[in-house]
Amino acid sequence: MIEFIQLLMNGILLGSILALGAVGATMIFGVLRFAHFAHGDFMAIGAYFALTVVTVFNLPVLAALPVAMVLTAGLAIAIDQVVYRRIRRVQPVILLIASFATALVLRSFIQMVWGSSNQVYQTGIQMPMNFGPFTFKPDHLLIFGAAAVLVVAVHLFLSRTKMGKAMRAMSDNMDLALVTGIPANRVIIWTWAIGGSLAAAAGVFLGMDTRLHPVMGWTLLLPIFAATILGGIGRPYGAILGGLVIGCAMELSTLVIPGAYKPAVAFAIMVATLVFRPQGIIKGNA
Repeated sequence: MIEFIQLLMNGILLGSILALGAVGATMIFGVLRFAHFAHGDFMAIGAYFALTVVTVFNLPVLAALPVAMVLTAGLAIAIDQVVYRRIRRVQPVILLIASFATALVLRSFIQMVWGSSNQVYQTGIQMPMNFGPFTFKPDHLLIFGAAAVLVVAVHLFLSRTKMGKAMRAMSDNMDLALVTGIPANRVIIWTWAIGGSLAAAAGVFLGMDTRLHPVMGWTLLLPIFAATILGGIGRPYGAILGGLVIGCAMELSTLVIPGAYKPAVAFAIMVATLVFRPQGIIKGNA
């Protein structure tokens, strides 16, 4: 039972990271109607932006987080305006291929600028914190807290602001939203800004929990897509729940299978969702 609870807490930690990535991915799909294969690489480059701030200015990681989020949001908007905007009206498969090419370009850029070896935000060994029979790293508590704050911020933005309501409306029914006068271009820009910033936050948290390497975001792309599909494509609240479910399932699966097969668990859940409940576990405009 102790091992189960420890793995469950690790799963919630992983799930909070996946949830942040999945919210951005599902919003992009809901508004623009294509699967963004470069989303994982937005996570990676956001993590490396934070590394640069930490290294140059000798700041704590959480102090570098807002800078990384702003830079990644700006990069996401720039890529949309330069690449995706020009081909937005073509078949979705063209956009998908373009996003895959963007992912390769971003990954190569990371390798050229920061190198291909593993890096960390801070050197040395973190002493674990014990709560009874359970063990945490100090960074885990920071990740939990910061992820919770960002999730609440996303909720307030989507539910209390005009732009947030417009984004949810476009995700639910684009044609009806456009007829009512919702500014599509502004919504798209805000979608990329929020998706990019949340991806950066997820990348920074992943780097705090593990290490930074150029393919760190790519390796989490499958679980993020699984969380997006499980929660219902285009539904941010569903993506949060889907991320937590996928994270817990991946960690708890190590009770019965080797840890190397954790991504297969996310793939199996994604396939099962597509077969038995393709609309996701949450109905409606959530």
